[in-house]
Amino acid sequence: MTELKTYFVWDASTRWFHWLNLLCMLGLIAVGVAILNDEALGVTNAGKILLKTVHVWIGYVFAMNLLWRLVWAFIGGPQARWRAILPGGRGYMNEVRGYIADFSAGRPRQYLGHNPLGRIAVTLLLLLLLTQAVTGLVLAGTDLFYPPIGAWIADRIAAPGVDPATLVPYAKEMYDQAAYEAMRAFREPFITLHYYNFFVLLTFVVIHILAVVVTELREGGNLISAMFTGKKVLSGPPADQTKAD
Repeated sequence: MTELKTYFVWDASTRWFHWLNLLCMLGLIAVGVAILNDEALGVTNAGKILLKTVHVWIGYVFAMNLLWRLVWAFIGGPQARWRAILPGGRGYMNEVRGYIADFSAGRPRQYLGHNPLGRIAVTLLLLLLLTQAVTGLVLAGTDLFYPPIGAWIADRIAAPGVDPATLVPYAKEMYDQAAYEAMRAFREPFITLHYYNFFVLLTFVVIHILAVVVTELREGGNLISAMFTGKKVLSGPPADQTKAD
């Protein structure tokens, strides 16, 4: 009979990051889709400003949550740290080959933290999330004049005699036209990256969910419930137990 053993894996901070990140992404997707389809939905300029304001405030929560996760990777629990997330290190490629071979043979290895392929996926997801957060902050400043760069942008595009602090979106009569066009040129690559990175990120999120389901079915370890409880129940010695210890 297989002996099951419970391991505490994910600390509270890691679990809160995961679910808050999910909620923020759902909110950002919903509002973002409305912004992208504003003309089809008949949204007025005032409505656009409201939608973008809501999008930005959810984005602030998203960015702060992500920033805390990046910091937590230096000071958090064993499975939350960079050494348990980033791919690489001594013997990593051998571990990848061994994991794939055992998985294909129907005897998948169990891990306390992320398996070798999961580490690649999580690293890519963090990079995509960071790209979305940084470009979003730039867009918030160039569109709504929100922090962290909004005051700097407003100061540069305000028309002579106009207080930069009073600038509002879609009020071109308040802008110096040449400075405004220069700002729009500066903004263009950020909005393009923000737009296309969103679809790449969404694709990776779907892949991540599918991978979690497949891994749980093949390896066990209650991956999904572990992100609620912090505990994994494994039927054998974890392949990364010595690293975690």
